[in-house]
Amino acid sequence: MDLEERVAELERRLAALESAGTAEGTPKAPSAPQLGDGRFWALEGLKEQLAEAEAPDGGVLFTGAVRLPTQEHYEWQYGALTEGLLEADWAETAESFTALGHEVRLRLLREILGGRRTAAELTELEGLGTTGQIYHHLRLLTGAGWLHTPSRGRYEVPGTRVVPLLVVLTAARP
Repeated sequence: MDLEERVAELERRLAALESAGTAEGTPKAPSAPQLGDGRFWALEGLKEQLAEAEAPDGGVLFTGAVRLPTQEHYEWQYGALTEGLLEADWAETAESFTALGHEVRLRLLREILGGRRTAAELTELEGLGTTGQIYHHLRLLTGAGWLHTPSRGRYEVPGTRVVPLLVVLTAARP
């Protein structure tokens, strides 16, 4: 068991002890499972799928169920075999990563997910640059597939890109 798994197990045990009772000795109601509590249910499911597919090199899975501040709800998952990922031309992903590699573009994506969808709303925001610069960033995000324009001057993150965007942001955190 590696250090991360051991710490997660200790945290789970501590939480179980704490929820076993209060200072008055009255038992607490059991708490709902929390993300990161040491139960690797998604990983275990992936390993079962990989065994059935006879994929000895393994694979990766990312998944999510997301409700945005706009009350839009997205559920999505994607899996890939390690062999295919290692053999693929990684240079094909450069444009997508480049589009995410600027703080203004990341802020634009966050604002759009938060409900500011029109060019007029986005250009009113402080600290994003001139209108021309904002449109430049929006074009790069659209060209890389992180945004689409359902109507003139309106931007949205495509539904199939909401969870992947949040996964990339999660993976990039220190």
